[in-house]
Amino acid sequence: MSEAPKAPKVDSTLSKGLAILENLAAHQGSKGVTELSRELELTKSNTFRLLQTLITLGYVKHLDDKTYAATLKTWQVGRSSVENLNLRAVAAPEMAFLSQETGEAIYLAVPEGLNVIYIDKVESLKPIRSWNPVGGSAPIHCVGTGKAILSSNFEQLRDKLDGQLARYTDKTLTTLDEVSADVAETRKQGYAFDRGEFRDRILSFGASILLPDGEAIAALGISLPDINMAEGGEDRLGMLVHHAAEGVTQKLRQL
Repeated sequence: MSEAPKAPKVDSTLSKGLAILENLAAHQGSKGVTELSRELELTKSNTFRLLQTLITLGYVKHLDDKTYAATLKTWQVGRSSVENLNLRAVAAPEMAFLSQETGEAIYLAVPEGLNVIYIDKVESLKPIRSWNPVGGSAPIHCVGTGKAILSSNFEQLRDKLDGQLARYTDKTLTTLDEVSADVAETRKQGYAFDRGEFRDRILSFGASILLPDGEAIAALGISLPDINMAEGGEDRLGMLVHHAAEGVTQKLRQL
């Protein structure tokens, strides 16, 4: 009987340093040596020495109150990893699932300022269909994918929306109060619903794809003419896109 492969040896110093960095990056504020050493079960001297190394490398800063916090370099490394992902490949099985379940146009969109850009699409199988090209864009406050991303990133985007809520149909949300109420509804039900707010009689559903910190980096969407909507079908389509986007989110957490 062959022996089971041995687990690779883990460098103790590196693992402790990464534990400190992960602890600080996950914390909203800063922490002192005593708090860190207690939480990570390290000696104060070891914690202090590792913090000095992380400071020298630019991942941690020492504040005036003698506490420590993660720097933006940690965020930049994580952001680079996200940008190097082939998001189309990661989301492809979920897009195929949505296409099979609905027969409607399926989109993968990413935020770009106050717009979304469609970076992938599965064509509708229906004779009457909605249409947007890959590479096309739409206002973030008007379409299902955009409204889903907006609901997740609203705190960062709210002030930028002021004065930018252009009207496209008689259903477009054009005030911050209307958008705020819609964000609350989206968060409650787990998906966004565009009731023909960008194009007359074109409905869309969206759900955001999230990083571990809760930031939306993309969204999946279902788009269809209102004539294709079955009675009582809103909840079904909304939950389908929510389930699919959650699947992509979970895969990102495992990468």
